[in-house]
Amino acid sequence: MGESTGKAGARIWAAVAGVVSGMVFVAAAEITAFLVARDASPLLAAGSFVIDIVPQWAKELAIELFGANDKLFLLVTLGVGVLVVAAGAGILERRYRWAGVAVFAAAGAAGTLAALTRTGATPLSALPSLIGAIAGCVFLRMSIAALRRWRAFRAADGAGGGPDRRRFLALTAVGAVAAIVAGTGARLGTAATTSIAAVRKALRLPEPLSRVTVPEGAELDIPGLSPLFTPNADFYRVDTALTVPSLAPADWRLMVDGMVGEKVELSFDELLRMGLREYAVTLTCVSNQVGGDLVGTARWLGVPVREILSRALPAKGADMVLSRSIDGFTASTPLDALTDPHRDAILAVAMNGEPLPPEHGFPVRMVVPGLYGYVSATKWLTRMTVTTFEKDQAYWTPRGYSAQAPIKLSSRIDTPRIDKEIPPGAARIAGVAWAQTVGIQRVEVQIDGGAWQTATLSAPVSDDTWVQWFLDWNATSGSHSLVVRATDRHGRMQEQQRTPIAPNGSTGWQSTVVRVGTAG
Repeated sequence: MGESTGKAGARIWAAVAGVVSGMVFVAAAEITAFLVARDASPLLAAGSFVIDIVPQWAKELAIELFGANDKLFLLVTLGVGVLVVAAGAGILERRYRWAGVAVFAAAGAAGTLAALTRTGATPLSALPSLIGAIAGCVFLRMSIAALRRWRAFRAADGAGGGPDRRRFLALTAVGAVAAIVAGTGARLGTAATTSIAAVRKALRLPEPLSRVTVPEGAELDIPGLSPLFTPNADFYRVDTALTVPSLAPADWRLMVDGMVGEKVELSFDELLRMGLREYAVTLTCVSNQVGGDLVGTARWLGVPVREILSRALPAKGADMVLSRSIDGFTASTPLDALTDPHRDAILAVAMNGEPLPPEHGFPVRMVVPGLYGYVSATKWLTRMTVTTFEKDQAYWTPRGYSAQAPIKLSSRIDTPRIDKEIPPGAARIAGVAWAQTVGIQRVEVQIDGGAWQTATLSAPVSDDTWVQWFLDWNATSGSHSLVVRATDRHGRMQEQQRTPIAPNGSTGWQSTVVRVGTAG
């Protein structure tokens, strides 16, 4: 029994040594990244690599389960995975010399490969994972050697381990504390030095040449109804950036190239001098489920893309613009959608009265009414290549999504909610509906399978924004089913059949159940 207990205890302490060695690995890598290659943290590089290779169904599941916290979940999962692997490496190293070191070396090689394959990587991007692996391997060898001496002394003497036990415990304790302090300090230092919060706060944008006119009756005062303009803090965020890129306006450049008569390069100041205008546009993510909340409306300040493309003189035969983010993401937007004088496709620099929030593309992003974000709404924009759909593919096309994706006519019930009981009597069913570039003509609601009833619409700001709607209802006690559908201004009704998100957006009428309480 004692021998068995002793072996179990040795394995536990070996696992502890492995975990601390893993912490040393990560800390050394973070320090190196802070000094020479701030975008090459092995955890972040590995996370970005996972985002790139994850299958479409897993991406949709993560968004469905975690929403905007999907990247936080990924980082936590990677962190837990690192600790588990490190613990296993410690156990292996105790039993088979150099086996645990081989695990750490493999992790270093994987981190190096992930960092070197990221957009904008340089040879220095290899250093954080390499230095981290070396530090982790050295600490693992030292701590496991101290553990062996402790266990050997205990086996020979029968006592608790004497000075060797104290050396092992001191080594692992000091290693853990040093790794936490140094690693956290390096990560915070990287975040602080790359932060653009102060730059964004000090940025003063010129007055726009025109502003959006919001007509009377455009916003309905109904509890539980989504506001006409979505606050920046509540606006959905879905992108491939594991960490928010930091790009100061002074460093921003846009290159327009490809099938053009003349290459165009713009600085941020040159873009502003072209003249800003305000636009109201509803954006929708292709990952939005029927009745989902991955949709929002904002006031955007920007410059029409067509004015920039007119300088570049797109060649005959070009039919697509491949826009590129600083983090490597690309989107394929039809050229005619960007040059159409009746569609306000813009390069936006502000959102709801302030410079773009970092997570929404600061300093410059694309906003194109009527197209799902994955084919149009490139954040942290740095390049626009005029090309063809036949020649080039964007990020999501080989991952199971259509190369072109107009937003589908849709409607949503915001209130009453399925999870909140309402009292009987006078009630209002309310929600939003959108058909970007076309506009909403009618919204209808069906209660308990009865006749369709026409809802009252708010005054539309434009055809590019959603409208709010409501229907007065005398609610009676019990459970009731509600269904909503919309018709656009071309007379086309929202598709009833449910279809999945891939390859180009979900369809279907939203249905929900409402519980109405009893009187008194």
